[in-house]
Amino acid sequence: MVAQCCRERGQESCEACAGHCELKETLIAEYNALGIPGMAPVTGMNSLKGSFVNLEYVLPSGQTIRFWDDNKIYLGNQICKAGSNRCYGLTADETHLLVCEYGDNGADPEIVLYQKRHTSDKN
Repeated sequence: MVAQCCRERGQESCEACAGHCELKETLIAEYNALGIPGMAPVTGMNSLKGSFVNLEYVLPSGQTIRFWDDNKIYLGNQICKAGSNRCYGLTADETHLLVCEYGDNGADPEIVLYQKRHTSDKN
């Protein structure tokens, strides 16, 4: 995923925009507005390959689900959960936000939030 604002600058990746990526800034604001307990403020987003962040979650029904495409690039971050040995994993694309919680190396992942983003026609 390369944000439209980066493509318009002729960049191949959001990192090439030197920190001036409109999508990254918007996602940071959206994540910080969620008010998730124990989650420190988000200060940055990184480009991450889907196969790296595409954890498998077990739903209450016992069904397993993955949200992302292993071959796409997403924007995300990992933030340590306050007072815990677990972390929050943040992953987003142009249309959805995901917050999960997991242990070492992605062990025992749990969905905290998965929601459609409130996007404008720009994204």
